[in-house]
Amino acid sequence: MDFDGFFKGQLESVREEGRYRVFTEIKRHRGQFPHATRYVEDEQSEVTVWCSNDYLGMGQHPAVLEAMHRVIDECGAGAGGTRNISGNNHHHVLLENELADLHHKEAALLFTSGYVSNWAGLGTLAGRIPGCVVFSDALNHASMIEGIRHSRAERRIWNHNDPEDLDRHLSEFGSDVPKLVAFESVYSMDGDIAPIAEILDVCEKHGAMSYIDEVHAVGLYGPRGGGVAEREGLMDRITVIEGTLGKAFGVMGGYIAASADLCDFIRTFASGFIFTTALPPALAAGATASIRHLKTSEFERARQRDRVEKVRRKLDMLGIPHLPNPSHIIPVMVGDAHKCKRISDWLMDNHGIYVQPINYPTVPRGTERLRITPSPVHTDGDIDRLIEALSDIWSQCALARRSMAA
Repeated sequence: MDFDGFFKGQLESVREEGRYRVFTEIKRHRGQFPHATRYVEDEQSEVTVWCSNDYLGMGQHPAVLEAMHRVIDECGAGAGGTRNISGNNHHHVLLENELADLHHKEAALLFTSGYVSNWAGLGTLAGRIPGCVVFSDALNHASMIEGIRHSRAERRIWNHNDPEDLDRHLSEFGSDVPKLVAFESVYSMDGDIAPIAEILDVCEKHGAMSYIDEVHAVGLYGPRGGGVAEREGLMDRITVIEGTLGKAFGVMGGYIAASADLCDFIRTFASGFIFTTALPPALAAGATASIRHLKTSEFERARQRDRVEKVRRKLDMLGIPHLPNPSHIIPVMVGDAHKCKRISDWLMDNHGIYVQPINYPTVPRGTERLRITPSPVHTDGDIDRLIEALSDIWSQCALARRSMAA
């Protein structure tokens, strides 16, 4: 077989669809985010980043940086290996204690990323509980889907954010069947928020465990940044809360928070935990500092909400279509992969505005979009330049606008 020819053919088909992914080479500068330097071959230019998941700018917060500098001087660069053998650094323990407190759970368990925490958490629970059936929301993240697949457990897909459909699926199984319901709080592409209370009502009716992914919510919602479940007073009703340290907390890593026995069960049986080198202690210390800061500071969350509202209002004034939702994510809808990429390139080349195009398979074909994530560090001037540039390219591409009434 001509392997290279096969690879080239597959890549060419993706290019023809207009959804070939081109990575933008940038360098963030401490204290200047969302402004960064873009590199194209030997040339450099300044850009404003509008698509980062560092939602609150905590990746440059002085408390986070101080903690990381201090601990790298104390502990060195790496963790020394897996936590089972040589890497269970004191700062991992401190971080897990902080996360357990954040979610009012007995314990927490740290992973190298949010993807790994979902893959290992769901895969281990569903795979090792005899006869477990998993009920997965139709729009769950790829990491949740892969974890469920890895478990080889029976699975049912229920309609997105539809507690009645979940109830229908659960009703097909008797009380003797172990059940696990997996869903998210904030869905990252549409920005919609799950009806958590109603979903938990259904879980409790059928004696099912509940597993919620709060990766796009932790740090951002709730009085201490515990997520949407904290904001709505529901954390105590959820079996497993999963989150990330790489988005609103601005560092890196993933975790679950649950009962002490459940966390110990995952720690003992999850290959994605057992055989993976632990996070560097400095990263753990930075995440701990970020969590501690956001537990007591409302400034970043309030400022972000203000920025989001301002961008939405200005988009509405110009009729640029975006999905209405109650979250911080603003999907500006294009609906064509080629145009979405063209708009993204034009914004970057002509205005130094970086908004990554979102195409299939991340979103369904025909729903291609620009995913805008305003942060507390975007200024009024940044917002005005974004809106003016979008209005200009919308006219050039003859894309439809909508009236305020629509």
